[in-house]
Formats: sequence, C-alpha cells, structure tokens
Amino acid sequence: MTEVVGVDIGGTGIAAALVTGDGRITARSSVPTPATEGAGAVLDAVAAAVGELGGSFAAAGVGSAGVIDRASGRVRSATDSLAGWAGTDLRGELAARLGVPVTVDNDVHAHALGELWTGAAAGKRHVLFVTVGTGIGGSLIIDGRPHHGAHAVAGHIGHLPIPAAAGKPCPCGGSGHAEGVGSGPALLAEYLERGGSATALPEVAALAESGDAVAADVLALGAAATGQLLGGLVNAVDPELVLVGGGVSSCGPVWWSALRAAVAAEVLPAVRDVPVVTGGLGSDAAVLGAARMAWDELG
Repeated sequence: MTEVVGVDIGGTGIAAALVTGDGRITARSSVPTPATEGAGAVLDAVAAAVGELGGSFAAAGVGSAGVIDRASGRVRSATDSLAGWAGTDLRGELAARLGVPVTVDNDVHAHALGELWTGAAAGKRHVLFVTVGTGIGGSLIIDGRPHHGAHAVAGHIGHLPIPAAAGKPCPCGGSGHAEGVGSGPALLAEYLERGGSATALPEVAALAESGDAVAADVLALGAAATGQLLGGLVNAVDPELVLVGGGVSSCGPVWWSALRAAVAAEVLPAVRDVPVVTGGLGSDAAVLGAARMAWDELG
C-alpha cells in the first residue's frame, strides 16, 4: 500500500504519521522539538521522527510554525520559539534527509487542510479556520485551497486591530492587536492581573465553570474580542463555515457562548447562519493536512 508522511513542526513537539490516500493514519511518532539548538537540530529531529514510523513512503508533507513560502520551500520569518528558523530551506533540507519529494506550508494551513479532508469541514469549499492558542492564527480556504497572499503572510489574523486590545502589547512588537487580548497567554495574564492565582489557562477555565466570577469574566471578555474579530472576517470573506481550534477553544461553555454571541452581533444578515464550530480531528489535523499536501503533489 502506497503511503505518504505528514509532519507537524511546532515549538515544543514534532509529530509525524504515515497516511494512506483516503486519510487513514497507519503509524504515528513524536519527538520533542530541539527549539533552542538551531535549524539543523530541528531538521534532524524531523528525520528521526519519520524514521520511527518504520514504513516506506512516496512523499512527505510538512506543516511548520513560521511564515512558510510554499513556492520556494523556505521559512520567510519565524518567532524566537524556533531559534534560527528564519531563512531555512525547509523543503530542500528535508528532501535531502528523507530521500523523497517534500511539500511545505505553514502549520495553520496544514491544520485547516486536515479538517477539510476528513474532519469538521469535509465537503466544504470556503472555510475560515482559526486557531486560538499561544497566538491567534488563521487560514482562509477559498475554493478548497488555502489563500497564501503575495508574501505568504495571509492568515495572520491575530494581528488585526480590535477595540478591546487598544493599548495592549502584542508579541509581534505592535499593540492593539487581537492576539494581545484573546490568546491563551493574554487571558492568563489578565486573570493574574485581577488577583487570580491560577498557573495555567485550563485552571482558569475550570474556575469559570465552577462559578468563579473573575475567571468567567476574563474568559468571556477575551472570547468576545475574538468573536468580534471573527464576525468582521465573516462579513469580509463570506465562508460556509467558521472552524475554531487551538488550546483556548477547550476553555468550555463560558468561552464558547461569549464567542458565538459576539460573532452573531457583528455579522450581516446574509451570513447570520454561518456555523461557528470546533474542529473534529484534534492533534491529528495538522499531520493529516500535511499528508494531503503530499498526496496533492503526487497527483
């Protein structure tokens, strides 16, 4: 049976899987990301993760953190979460290590493609995919394919300005961006500023569900800010579906209720019924999407 490899490169872990042509995973592996040791060490770790799968494969698809230029196969830019990652010839270096054709893209685009292939967006052609976690990222699926833009930056919706973030710093160095108020670190920081003692966002979510008014208010305000952003994007791009993933999307009913209410308050009547739902593939989405890229390149 012919298979391909799907790889997801994140700041803390690298996941790999053997995937059939109909989207079934037949083997999985994962290794920690040597994020502080430079690009060569990360690429070697990818090769090691693929080697642990133990099977043969015809091609590989890779979703990676950073701004990935799919045409050139290079990392255009990246944050400090992967030291020395910017400028890496991701496609060429991995093709040399793996011995097969390699296709690369941003990890959020890969995540969206996975959901489009066998997940919650299966059968859709126009989807707004959003991941809310350490940052806020997105992928706009137009006619079944991710929109990359002229500089491979399309989808960085966390850096759109919103009123609730006015004056708040953003990890990109700017201020007033959605990521500065709606991301996981921003929500936790807000809770701590209000005197809370939680050490991680899941604790804040649990407190909110148990009736902690401060925790609930922090989650609701952050979700409302994100929802306002998504409502505006729905008006602008007219998707069939809004698909929300990322760690913050696991914060429970308080967060989801506020998010959906804020989207509903922003959208135009013609798009009022666009569903806002969570993904269906969990941590498998990005490796499946990366594998789908490989299958598409094979034809």
